[in-house]
Amino acid sequence: MTNLVYKLIDKDLWSDFEANRRFDGAPVDHADGFIHLSDGGQVEETARRHFAEQDDLMILALDADRLGPQLIWEPSRNAALFPHLYRSLSLDDIVWAKPLPLGPDGTHDFSGLLG
Repeated sequence: MTNLVYKLIDKDLWSDFEANRRFDGAPVDHADGFIHLSDGGQVEETARRHFAEQDDLMILALDADRLGPQLIWEPSRNAALFPHLYRSLSLDDIVWAKPLPLGPDGTHDFSGLLG
């Protein structure tokens, strides 16, 4: 079974990623020195906290086991371990990418997206 982690990015960053086949991170990633990721139990809260009501999001799924030793699980929110990637992403790292729509209540609709 694949051990998935997730990245939330806006559609403009996704378009640039597809065109360049490389993603060096969003502004928050640059500021912190790593690419912020979430596991399946964290990604919905990440969307609520950092992307509330943002209607142009993509959710990218990545195989954690294939990201290599640069993927480090470090304490973050409430001392929970979050996956942080200390390298750029390649399109080859992406298992799948899908739009993350807003539901009628204004929160992101993860229905059918997470295993």
